[in-house]
Amino acid sequence: MAKLALLLFLLPAVLPAQSIQAISPQQCVWHAGDNPSWAAPSLDESSWQPWQNWIPDFSQPRLWIRCHPDLTQLRSDSKPAIQVSSFSAYQIYLNGAFIGAEGNLRNGNASLDAIRSYPVNSSLLATGPNTIAMRLTNRITLSNSGPYRAIVGERVQLRFGHASLLDALRAQAAFARARQFAPTAVGFGIIGALAIVLLGLYFYDRSRSELLLLSIACLTLAMLRINELAAASMIDYSVSAGLVFLGLGNMGLTIAEVPFFYALARRRLRWPILALLAATAAAYFPTWLDAFAAANQPASMGPFNSEFVRPFALTSHFLVSFVPFFVFGPWRRIHSRMRPLAALCMLWGAADVVWFAVEMTSSPIPGIPNFFARWGLTLLAARAFTTACVLAALLALLFREQRQAVEERAVLAGEMQAAQQVQRMLAPGSIHSLPGLNIAIAFLPAREVGGDFYSCAVLPGSRQRILLGDVSGKGAAAAMTAAVLLGAAQQRDSDSPAALLHHLNRVMSEMRLGGFATCLCAEIAAEGTLTLANAGHLPPYRNGEELPLEPGLPLGIAPDEIYSENTIDLAAGDRLTFLSDGVVEAQSTTGELFGFDRTREVSTKSADAIAAAAQAHGQEDDITVLTLTFAPAEVLHA
Repeated sequence: MAKLALLLFLLPAVLPAQSIQAISPQQCVWHAGDNPSWAAPSLDESSWQPWQNWIPDFSQPRLWIRCHPDLTQLRSDSKPAIQVSSFSAYQIYLNGAFIGAEGNLRNGNASLDAIRSYPVNSSLLATGPNTIAMRLTNRITLSNSGPYRAIVGERVQLRFGHASLLDALRAQAAFARARQFAPTAVGFGIIGALAIVLLGLYFYDRSRSELLLLSIACLTLAMLRINELAAASMIDYSVSAGLVFLGLGNMGLTIAEVPFFYALARRRLRWPILALLAATAAAYFPTWLDAFAAANQPASMGPFNSEFVRPFALTSHFLVSFVPFFVFGPWRRIHSRMRPLAALCMLWGAADVVWFAVEMTSSPIPGIPNFFARWGLTLLAARAFTTACVLAALLALLFREQRQAVEERAVLAGEMQAAQQVQRMLAPGSIHSLPGLNIAIAFLPAREVGGDFYSCAVLPGSRQRILLGDVSGKGAAAAMTAAVLLGAAQQRDSDSPAALLHHLNRVMSEMRLGGFATCLCAEIAAEGTLTLANAGHLPPYRNGEELPLEPGLPLGIAPDEIYSENTIDLAAGDRLTFLSDGVVEAQSTTGELFGFDRTREVSTKSADAIAAAAQAHGQEDDITVLTLTFAPAEVLHA
């Protein structure tokens, strides 16, 4: 099979010229319009125009072509055929008889498999001049992609000869066309495969938005290059489908490439850049119109796109290509760790600057020749190679960054385990209480660790101490401060509540962390005497009513603050509720606080019920609730 395929590729080059013959444009005439009777062989062509003088006209998408070749050699051929090369929809007739068709005549959409052969019945061949007529709906290609436009913008070509040789000629043409785009497509195909891995890394760590944006940019570039290869190889899918892939690729690249640079540089996109990107994306409107409306679009769209939209799109792309140079600059201010990434992004931008500068010459510019027509494909390959190398290096560097992030995350995980051990010290699971005191605690941290802390200790002399506090801030720093305060409260059994707060205030002030902590200390004697001292914390509730306490400054604000004490006698069955401000400050999605009124209403419920109500409303901070019920009968029994 391999030898046969090779023979088919090489055979047309060595056969005599008469084996396959091309129909010259000088043998053809054309006429705008769509009249089925123009297929008749005996038609007056005096008003028709020479085909070699035909110029695409957006206002005349429907036309007929009539050719008068000498088909004498087909009469002796065993498998005679006529071959058509066209990216437009058509019907073809031989001496008035229909022999084949391609595409949709209503809108001109046709397959990218543009070279097709149609067998000829020898009985249709005339002994004298023959007439080949083509009914054509011209596929007006308005895409803004230079390479793609060059692929699908070829004129109609006709050949005749032996069917197998024509098929071999088609294969040779497809191979020659594909060879120009294959290296680029393969390179970007590899980049696209790597981008899928990059996309997986983003879903593993969604804080790295630059991974998502680079993945989209790589995938869309791969889509564009593979689409170009498919079109050049004449894969059997429609021109409209190819334009959809083209539009998606260019739109995806437009919305991903520049935001990637900003995300990598940790800078915010400004409105002028956003406006430029939006305008660039809007310039692909003709591509979408061409994909879905094809030849049925307004005739004015052709000149409008060629004279205004396409030059504007190229200019905007050219300007956008300079973004990496100022988003990372100046160079001396770039962090040494970021410089390799910044240099690669600038190289990527430089490749785009050169490409779009040359492509801009495809539009008429006074005094500047069309460099793109001569160097476009060569420059495309050079740009693709440069971009592929840059992207491969970027991917390698980002993979390295991701590996370092994983290692740092592992270290952080170890630190969080240590912090959770600290949290267990701040919120111990077991409660030490005097007989006759029923104590329950609910603790719901907003993060893995929080700044709320509490302790319940039985002191000498049948005294119960309760310490409840809240360090400003959140996370590990607040938790460590809370741990220090709990440690400082140890071995201070002889201190009164006011004396203990004074001691903790000095400790907090000497730490010089810049924050503060609210704290409430309560001491309950076995007979029911409650002594309270408050350092800026929420007062507790007694049987659903807030206890009036002498105010005091939070810990860490004034080192010499003197705290006063309040003494209350508890009656049998009295219920006390201590809580942190995480209950009061719970906030709903509409911004409504849980508030003091709701807190007072639920203060007689269990600790778990109070905490659950605040959490359901919308937890914003650590939630701590401690309830205590005084039962003197149990004390007497003890």
